[in-house]
Parts: sequence; C-alpha cells; structure tokens
Amino acid sequence: MSFATPPGWYPDAGTPGTERWWDGTAWTAHTRPPAAAHPAPYEPAHPRYAPQAFGPPATPPPPRGGSRTRVLTITLSSLLVLGAAVTAAILLGPDDSGTRTAPGPTASGPAPTAPATSATPSPEDSPDGDPGVLVDQLNGITLAVPDGWEKPENTSDDAPTIRTAVSYDCPGTSASFCYRGTVSTRTARAGQSDPKAIAEADITTAADKAYEEDVLGRRTHGGITSHQVLKAEPVAVAGRTGYLVRWRVVTAKGPGGVVQSVAFPSTVGSETPVIVRLAFDADRPELPVSLMDTITRSIRPVGDSATSGGVGSSIGP
Repeated sequence: MSFATPPGWYPDAGTPGTERWWDGTAWTAHTRPPAAAHPAPYEPAHPRYAPQAFGPPATPPPPRGGSRTRVLTITLSSLLVLGAAVTAAILLGPDDSGTRTAPGPTASGPAPTAPATSATPSPEDSPDGDPGVLVDQLNGITLAVPDGWEKPENTSDDAPTIRTAVSYDCPGTSASFCYRGTVSTRTARAGQSDPKAIAEADITTAADKAYEEDVLGRRTHGGITSHQVLKAEPVAVAGRTGYLVRWRVVTAKGPGGVVQSVAFPSTVGSETPVIVRLAFDADRPELPVSLMDTITRSIRPVGDSATSGGVGSSIGP
C-alpha cells in the first residue's frame, strides 16, 4: 500500500522565503510567504503522511520546464491573446454594412504626406536611352542612328559607335567578321586644334582601321591597294566650323569602301576638337554616300535638338 503526499504548502527551494502549493500530484503556480505568516491548511497527523517520507521531499526545487512552466506559459499566452482582442475591439468598429474597417486619419490630425518623387529623368527620357540617338558625353555631341543600325555596348577601341546590325564574314579572312557600315566618335590628340589638319591626318587612320587590318593584325579585306579623294572641304558641324575629308578605297578582296573623317571644335570644356569617322562598304544600295552627309548634318551638341546645331549652320572664317 502506498500513500501520496497530501496537498499542502511546502517550501519552494527555487525561490527562497516562499512556499508553493502541492495539489497532491504536481506543483502549482500558487505561492505565498512562509507558514509563519499564513497557517498551513493541512497538518499531517501521522509521520507516514509527511512529504519527507512519501511523495516529494519537503524542500524540492519546483520542476523546471514542467507543470510550473506550462502553467505560466498558458497564463501569459492567455493574457496576450486577451489584450490583442481588446485592442482590436477598440480600434476596429463596425461600419454601416456590419464589417470592420481600420481607422483612418482624423479631421484634426495632419494630412498624410505623399512620398517625394525624383526629378531625375529615367534612362528612357534621356538621349542615352533613345535607340535612335548616339550620345558622346565626353565630347558633348549626339548623332542620329539610321534605321537598321545598332549601338553596341562594347567595341574594340572603346569609342562611342553605331554600326549596321547585320555582320558578314570578312572577304580577306574567315576568322573574322565585318560590318557594312560603322560610325564612331573620339577626341583629337592633345595639341591638335586645326580641324583641317586633324581631318587630313586622321583619314589615313580611318581607312586603315576599316579596310587595311583589324586590331589583331588580320587583313580583313586583303589590304588597301589604292585610294581616291572624293571630297575635302570645310563643313558646319554642331554649329561649329569643321573640316571633312572623304576617300574611296580599293581593297585586294571585296568591294572596298568609302571612308570619311570629320573634325570640328567641341562645344564643351576647352573646345578640344572632336573626330567623327565613317566607313561604308562600296556599292551597297542601302549605304549611299549621301547617308554620310545625312549623319554628319545630324550631329548636335548634347541637349540641343534645334537645327542651329547642324543643318543650316553658316561656315565662319
């Protein structure tokens, strides 16, 4: 025959100076000061009923993570749920349709402030984002992109460039590919200032890069065998007086081409001259020489779309 420890107040070893209620099977969450201040509700009449002899000892620590923890957890959870419910009941009130709605700003409160919007234009609003415009920010110019042309992100000489969208195997080597038409912009070398001298010196470089050999030394068109000067004259570019030189080159392989160098003062900074190089394969119906003139006339200062930036500009002395 066994005897369970009867319910009663026993010292709480986990909290000195406190007694905890034993309900006969487990510790509860109820505590009180020592028995000196509160007479015990039960005094064992026989030693065999004493908690020291049977059941839990007189001074056991309350079980951690057991019934005491569960009781406290349940109690705290209930209080939190009750508090949330009361808060929701206060903040949310039934509207005329019987549904609950979140409170809006009061008439006396400050009106909500709309988020600030950036005044910076998106890439689509700027010339850089326009597929029909090539922008050279360094030299402060833009030029029109013909239909069927593209603006590559990277080029061998890292210069702002437009070119025909479709490439083909170069006639001088199968290890490379060529484009029917290309246009690129760049800054003239330091110390150069005369547009005529710059254009006359640059046309040889423009022809060599387009039809003599590429950056890897491959003769993509078999090399240039001869050339003919088609035009060399002053020209108005972006409202400035410039100079234009145009050659027809004959190559060992393929149809050859037409190359052009245009030099003119920049409209920004110290007005360091700008060079625009053009190269078209010869005898291509989609690339008439007149297109070179059209592209040259389309050159404008950045931010200027008026005709004063190109077409109709007078040529000063």
